[in-house]
Amino acid sequence: MGLLSTVLVKSYVEFWGRKWNIQDISAVVVLLALHCLCLFAPFHFNWGAFWVAMALYLLTGLGVTLSYHRNLAHRSFTLPKWLEYSFAYCGVLSLQGSPIEWVCTHRYHHQFTDTGKDPHSPIKGLWHSQMGWIFDSSYRFGQCGGLKNVEDLKKQLFYRFLRHTNLLHSVLLGGLLYAAGGFSFLVWGMGVRTVLVLHNTFLVNSVGHMWGKKPWNTGDMSRNN
Repeated sequence: MGLLSTVLVKSYVEFWGRKWNIQDISAVVVLLALHCLCLFAPFHFNWGAFWVAMALYLLTGLGVTLSYHRNLAHRSFTLPKWLEYSFAYCGVLSLQGSPIEWVCTHRYHHQFTDTGKDPHSPIKGLWHSQMGWIFDSSYRFGQCGGLKNVEDLKKQLFYRFLRHTNLLHSVLLGGLLYAAGGFSFLVWGMGVRTVLVLHNTFLVNSVGHMWGKKPWNTGDMSRNN
């Protein structure tokens, strides 16, 4: 058996042959449903649905980049609590997990960048760094010590509440979209919009660590592209 075949078989066994928990199965179901919704997009297009999707894309994208990433994970700046919580709630609607889990994963990513403990490094393959890591919560939170690096968020009732009700908020949003504009709003506002935000984020983990210029010797695989 060649090297490539060995790697592929090993990756297949590691992914499918491991123990799956309810969180992993839920992630598969949700992401599969979102991608399936996108298949209806060409047949249910209207400008109202499109602009709703774009508005939600902007809001939830800011929730991830401004709140989850810069404000909560890196503490690059501070905000009044009402504004911090508002942006964090927008992040919840991106379906990338609760603030506690997202920040935990990202902090471990920077602590162990492109090593065996990095939750989503391409050293385990393109599929793993793009999406595969999402379906293995035991790997994400078990390799490095669980949620020990987010005590600042765990102390706050709001973030604990979002962790336990994370999926519910997107379900409610989907219901509101359907009530407001029917199936087209659901397809574009939940399906297309969410998938775009998800993959824009995931590409940083995969492509951003595999292709592009590397002007600085950072000691990891991160690149400019």
